[in-house]
Amino acid sequence: MSEWQNVIGHDWAVEMLAGGIAHGRIGHAYLITGPDHLGKTTLARTFAQALNCESEGERPCGRCRPCLLIAADRHPDVQLLGPDVSGRGKLTLKIDAIRELQRHLNLSAHEARYKVAILKRFDAATTGAANAFLKTLEEPPENVVLLLTANDADTLLPTISSRCRTVNLRPLPPDLIEQSLTTRWHVAEDQAHLLAYLADGRIGWAVLAAEDKTILQIRAANLQYLHDALAGTRVSRFQLADELARKPENLPEILQTWLSWWRDANLLARQNGVSDALTNIDERALLEETARTTDEETALTSLKQTDLALWQLERNANTRLVIENLLLTYPYVLRDA
Repeated sequence: MSEWQNVIGHDWAVEMLAGGIAHGRIGHAYLITGPDHLGKTTLARTFAQALNCESEGERPCGRCRPCLLIAADRHPDVQLLGPDVSGRGKLTLKIDAIRELQRHLNLSAHEARYKVAILKRFDAATTGAANAFLKTLEEPPENVVLLLTANDADTLLPTISSRCRTVNLRPLPPDLIEQSLTTRWHVAEDQAHLLAYLADGRIGWAVLAAEDKTILQIRAANLQYLHDALAGTRVSRFQLADELARKPENLPEILQTWLSWWRDANLLARQNGVSDALTNIDERALLEETARTTDEETALTSLKQTDLALWQLERNANTRLVIENLLLTYPYVLRDA
């Protein structure tokens, strides 16, 4: 059975890439887009295997030397490059890393049919790094295939995205994720059901959370901060802001958790407390209480302000001030009269 089976829920993308190889229509650059943990790198790695598989049958076979080395990220002609993470959790792909990759791509292949570069989260590239890479996109070395991944094509320089074939992956439905977790990864049904909804369409996140129990523990801690804020006083919110400001490296993940929660709250507020499309299904009771005790405008404001706080922190705004302002915009829920 082909290694393409590892790409779950993106059949149309598999058909397009596999068909390109079969008919000799291989592009020199592809841009694979979609949210984190959706399967972008898995698709890129499997495509690299298919390009270099030595099997006489269906490709990629997953058993030949190139397939095994690429799967382990150890093939000398297939480079995987990702951004660095700063102390505040910001991703940055720097120009020095791009120049080193370009030097490698200009060398002759050791053994592969195609040299492949997989550049994860290219939307984290600095302007200098993106402009430096543009020359490689415009004049790629012979038999080199460039596979860029990004959350959103619109965040890239137009000169970059216009030179790539775009493969836009979409979130998967919860039932497909749940089925995959139970049949392929043998996750218990109740756990698979919860993770399938919390994943918000991201199969990779669901698999990680099934294998690493600390992911749900961290989520629970992040939600507890939010619970404390919603039930707290103005003074306790200032105290919470002080506590959170001392953990700047954790704030992006904390605020992403809150953002997901407020999306659900906003959905319930708009639909009079009734919805089957929630992500945080284990938080339904508090979400419904929030929808009952606040109006739609308040829920939407909380959602927008959380998104704004993430944007501000990415641009190195004052951490304490950002969190204080955010917490003061949230409504008071479950607070004793």
